[in-house]
Amino acid sequence: WGLFAEIVGRGQNIFLENANLLKKISFPRMCLPIITVLNASVNFAIIFSLFLIFLIIVGFWPSWAIFSIIPILLVQLIFSIGLGMTLGVLNVFFRDVGQFFGIFLQFWFWLTPIVYPVAILPESIKSIIVINPMYPIIQAYQGVLVSGQMPDFITLVYPLILGLGLCALGLSLFRKHVGEMVDEL
Repeated sequence: WGLFAEIVGRGQNIFLENANLLKKISFPRMCLPIITVLNASVNFAIIFSLFLIFLIIVGFWPSWAIFSIIPILLVQLIFSIGLGMTLGVLNVFFRDVGQFFGIFLQFWFWLTPIVYPVAILPESIKSIIVINPMYPIIQAYQGVLVSGQMPDFITLVYPLILGLGLCALGLSLFRKHVGEMVDEL
């Protein structure tokens, strides 16, 4: 969740935080979201490495299933980048987007079964929680890291398609409004 929140949170403000660069220097503006993702990925790699060391120390290694983290991580990155990029462009023109999404992200954390098992939820809520695109991603991580089981990759199709759609939307918005963004900033 930390990787997702960092990419989306920094992505939604990337153009606002770098307004001076965008106004003064001519450079490929797509570098900004890429730098954000790389920075968040380095932070994640450090934290995840420490977590893996902890798993080795306590004697719990999730077998070969640990390698299935890579495709899960790719789906999460695609979804995060798409959402962050779309919100970043929208936030330039509608500053309330960033304010609202910061609050929404807190609720989204608690609406995703990260710190509680989905089994404790009533059936009516379980049918709603499957709409959450982070739900299958988190379930896949939990299956690998807690149970040592290979994830059901079919469940990751929904967040992958949504993420690819958001990437296309974000890129389209960026290309269409890049000139207006500099004026707005």
